[in-house]
Amino acid sequence: MPAGVARLLRPRIGDVADQMITEIQRRVPEYARPDDEIYIKVLRLSVNQALQGFLERIENPRAPWDPEVFRTIGRGEASEGRGLEPFQTAMRLGARVAWRRLTEQSEQLDLDPRTLYDLGEAIFVYLDQLADAAAQGFAEARAHAAGEMERRRRRLLDLLLTRPAASPEAVADLARAVGWRLPRTVAGVALEERDGGSPLPVLPPDVLTGLDRNAPCLVVPDPGGPGRVQALESVLRGWRAAIGPAVPLAAAADSLGWAREALDLGTRGILPRRGLLRCADHMATLVVFKDEDLVAALAEVRLAPLAHLPQSRQDRLAETLLAWLCHGRGVAEVAAALHVHPQTVRYRLRQIEQLYGDALSDPDVRFELEIVLRARQARQGTT
Repeated sequence: MPAGVARLLRPRIGDVADQMITEIQRRVPEYARPDDEIYIKVLRLSVNQALQGFLERIENPRAPWDPEVFRTIGRGEASEGRGLEPFQTAMRLGARVAWRRLTEQSEQLDLDPRTLYDLGEAIFVYLDQLADAAAQGFAEARAHAAGEMERRRRRLLDLLLTRPAASPEAVADLARAVGWRLPRTVAGVALEERDGGSPLPVLPPDVLTGLDRNAPCLVVPDPGGPGRVQALESVLRGWRAAIGPAVPLAAAADSLGWAREALDLGTRGILPRRGLLRCADHMATLVVFKDEDLVAALAEVRLAPLAHLPQSRQDRLAETLLAWLCHGRGVAEVAAALHVHPQTVRYRLRQIEQLYGDALSDPDVRFELEIVLRARQARQGTT
């Protein structure tokens, strides 16, 4: 740019700034705030900064330049919940005003066609630079806001999984801050990646995620909603998962704890390994395996009458006794369940009666026998 061009233009920038502001407020509704004195001052400051910066750039093109003002504008647009379209429209309008004034006054300023062409090109290069700066600030602000929101959601998840339970007021305040509607019930989901290449699941926005925790987990609001669990199972392909029972919000940690126990039993083959394991379908097994040492001690007492028999005979009699306890103690029902002849069932039941005697008439004994026999059957299913 020829020396002295910036000096020629500088006395006229006040008038150009006024025209720019008028055009922007007339054509961009987001910037039309005639009663907001502070906003008008900010708009005028931004326009003046743009014009002064342009003159400095063409006067000293190699001088260091930091368009922080326009990064700040981009951050401001993001903080007000707008996109960059209104700002970009305002920038283009301002550039048109400046170019129109240049062409109108080119003779008065004694600008030859080549210089006028170079000035026009410089305006639009500068426009791109300012737009890039604003976009950078906008992206930074959006990333910061998203990061802050994610940190608050993680904090909410931590509060829900705290033992003892956090105060309802603290949970409600943080839920309000992240726009999470407090549900009537929740369920914890325990996760384990099935293979190292599984992509992160794309989950509904109201599901609180803890995929980066040592033990990955989710908290699902209102899990009993229509299609809720089925949708969750669909997005968790590639992960082993167990969902705890629906509980009140304050018991979220308990639901997750049961889900983790179910996932562990699935790993051992005691519960199903495929699909989303639902604790609500296996509550009796979870109860039985809650204290395995205690169940083993009970089994030693209740299965003592079978202990001296050969293993194959123990297995047959234990299977028959469990079927007899589960199917109303009718020979035909037991035979159908075991796929054997009723006479075989009668023979085995006579042996059981000889071994147990009158103990089988005690309902407490029968209940305890069913517990230990179910546990025995589940363990044998893993071998």
